[in-house]
Amino acid sequence: MTVSQLLKERVRYAPYLKKVKLADELIPLFKHGQNLGWSGFTGVGTPKAVPEALVKHVEQNNLQGKLAFNLFVGASAGVEEEAWATHDMILRRAPHQVGKPIAKAINQGKIKFFDKHLSMFPQDLTYGFYTQDRTDPTRYLDFSIIEATAIKEDGSIVPGPSVGGSPEFVACSDKVIIEVNTATPSFEGIHDIDMPVNPPFRQPYPYTKVDQKSGRDSIPVDPERVIAIVETTERDKVGPNAASDAMSQAIAHNLVEFFRHEVKQGRLPENLHPLQSGIGNIANAVIEGLAGANFKNLNVWTEVLQDSFLELFENGSLDFATATSVRLTEPGFDRVFGNWDFYKDKLCLRSQVVSNNPEIIRRLGVIAMNTPVEVDIYAHANSTNVNGSRMLNGLGGSADFLRNAKLSIMHAPSARPTKTDPTGISSIVPFASHIDQTEHDLDVFVTEQGLADLRGLCPRDRARTIIDKCAHPDYKPLLTDYLDRAEHYAAKHSCMHEPHMLKNAFKFHTNLAEKGTMKVDKWDPVD
Repeated sequence: MTVSQLLKERVRYAPYLKKVKLADELIPLFKHGQNLGWSGFTGVGTPKAVPEALVKHVEQNNLQGKLAFNLFVGASAGVEEEAWATHDMILRRAPHQVGKPIAKAINQGKIKFFDKHLSMFPQDLTYGFYTQDRTDPTRYLDFSIIEATAIKEDGSIVPGPSVGGSPEFVACSDKVIIEVNTATPSFEGIHDIDMPVNPPFRQPYPYTKVDQKSGRDSIPVDPERVIAIVETTERDKVGPNAASDAMSQAIAHNLVEFFRHEVKQGRLPENLHPLQSGIGNIANAVIEGLAGANFKNLNVWTEVLQDSFLELFENGSLDFATATSVRLTEPGFDRVFGNWDFYKDKLCLRSQVVSNNPEIIRRLGVIAMNTPVEVDIYAHANSTNVNGSRMLNGLGGSADFLRNAKLSIMHAPSARPTKTDPTGISSIVPFASHIDQTEHDLDVFVTEQGLADLRGLCPRDRARTIIDKCAHPDYKPLLTDYLDRAEHYAAKHSCMHEPHMLKNAFKFHTNLAEKGTMKVDKWDPVD
């Protein structure tokens, strides 16, 4: 087939040019039940041409549910995996996903979903934990489909705006398909790749500063395993970020004031510590708040960089940022590509086992900031399952950071409005319906109402502080009443450390299911 001039420029290992194929030509290689690895993280850097060709093949031949795969991606893959879920093409999925079709299929039981810490998933894959029927550690996956923005002279892969689990997928795949994205400028020079090394006697990662690199800027691969090169000309599709509102801005203000206080008290330096921030409108508002707070020489060690970080770079507040994904909107990517010489020396993209590595997070003293579904009065946090059962997206890397950060912060609105209740669902409940982050891991909780500093507090003091500082006014009396009653019950039964009334612990949730509101009118009697 004809090879485009742009593809020839991007593929500098000449033997690969003999392996250039159209995506449709590869369809016969795929069989029901195979184990597949995809590049990509939070919807960027995901393969596009081959997954799309397979969707069309399934659609045209009525193969829904008959040509389906065990799909492994570093984190969410965006619209590509949504299309696969819509066409019943996913049997099992790990470790994190985003999108209504795939979440719906998981909650309907059609997809077996395995949720895992993002720092642990790729290495567990290389241990063979997810493919125990395979014994050859270099063949745990049938195929990996990896997006590249260039291929170097030695055949190694230069990823695009994410690294994720690609190094591990390449290392344990029988065959590798490389999609070279010629619609995206080459990202060569901003990656720092650590290839998997299994224990024992594994050497520590050397990083003691956010801008430190090991020197490998591409993913090595055995050229014999590369069976096809496919050109793709589609850019990543990232939807617009939700604009910050008064609520998220108030949360950001409370956090900025807390940081200023910590600097004044000498517990943080003037440039803080390396920052980690999740994704979403509250996370964006926090970064926007920092952009206007006159902090200088900031550094970032995080999973995902969003558009809001660009302002920190351009106003001189942010010196350097490292992540495993640059998840930008199209205007955000245009902004970076239009000023590439400025950005390329301020960014580093690493594999997710490094960006989320617990020991490095602890070593650097990272400040971690993430948004939960709910937090209970004792500071247990639910990040994944609504009402204890309905999966949203998955744990992601929140626990990697919160368990190991110098400051573990969670932020949320005090209440989320619903169609039946203008105040809405309280983000603070008596007992979390599912626990992803335990009370032992959370230092600070903040809502638009205020900020609760939980460091050094016993459970009962934490509960009073969270209710007093962070609860919505409509829910503060209910939460206080629950705690008072729980303490009275616990005093009678000599269990005062963390008082609960199990009969009423989930009353907020059951009342919501039965009456459409968490505003409990009466508690069930307890002895």
